[in-house]
Amino acid sequence: MKDISLCGLGNALVDLFVDIDELRFSELGFERSTMRLVSAAEQEQLLETLHAHNPRKVSGGSVANSLIAFSQLGGKAAFLSSVGSDSLGEFYRKEFETLGIEFLSKATSAGPTGTCVALITPDAERTMRTCLGATAELGTNHLDEGTIARSEWLFVEGYVLSNPELGHGAVREAVRMAKAHNTKIALTCSEAWVINGFRDFFDETLSACSLVFANEEESKALTGEATAQAAFKKLTQSVPNVVVTMGPDGAWVKWGTAEAHIKSVPCTPRDLTGAGDMLAGAFLAGVLRGESVENAGNKAAALASRVISQIGARLERV
Repeated sequence: MKDISLCGLGNALVDLFVDIDELRFSELGFERSTMRLVSAAEQEQLLETLHAHNPRKVSGGSVANSLIAFSQLGGKAAFLSSVGSDSLGEFYRKEFETLGIEFLSKATSAGPTGTCVALITPDAERTMRTCLGATAELGTNHLDEGTIARSEWLFVEGYVLSNPELGHGAVREAVRMAKAHNTKIALTCSEAWVINGFRDFFDETLSACSLVFANEEESKALTGEATAQAAFKKLTQSVPNVVVTMGPDGAWVKWGTAEAHIKSVPCTPRDLTGAGDMLAGAFLAGVLRGESVENAGNKAAALASRVISQIGARLERV
């Protein structure tokens, strides 16, 4: 019985949001709008530096954020990941329990629960420093075949494909399980460097997918095309369902035989990064309820606009 609509496989990270002015940001010497992986020691030092800013704590991760939006819109979701056996891991677990999402993570003592420090500058850009911690240990032992079997869709986070030691095995085995139980597979690209750095495995995974989410740069990296529209058209030739987002220029969407261009909703951005995660979760909630591509896309675009008008990738109400 398929009693779960969407099962995510991705990184479990506790997001720590910090509003920071331009002067303080320049003192840190970070390149704006980048995401960099750092060690546990580097992250601890950064958090000590930012202690006076009182970072706001919330459970996150790319696919996790999409699952939260999906659940808030009435969908039944589950999440396969890895957290540390520490207070942040317990915080993450309890948040997902409160959100009504099945959280199937085996706590590991291999490292602390992963964290992502998000520095929000006045231009609404987010500069991130991520310590994967325990989520770097996400492997085949964190999978649950029964949960995948109960799910209509498996939603794979592209970042997991950037871990050849454990992530590749986890994704390959999750895809095998999904195929064995007629569970459809969706993939979100995460970032263009994941595609470029792990091309062969990315292509292997994509070939098993019924749905792909990509932003403009990711779609170009996937296809070699010069524009998002051309990349979208090329992707639709090999993947049954495709969503290519283009920020203020909206999104190109194909679901089944229907195609549409979805317009963005104008807003005053405060934090740009959560838009794609929200759009993916909201779009899936709509189409899996049987809504038309246009209705599901327009609602998803409206919610993406709302989420970038605030700090953080989660809406209190949808």
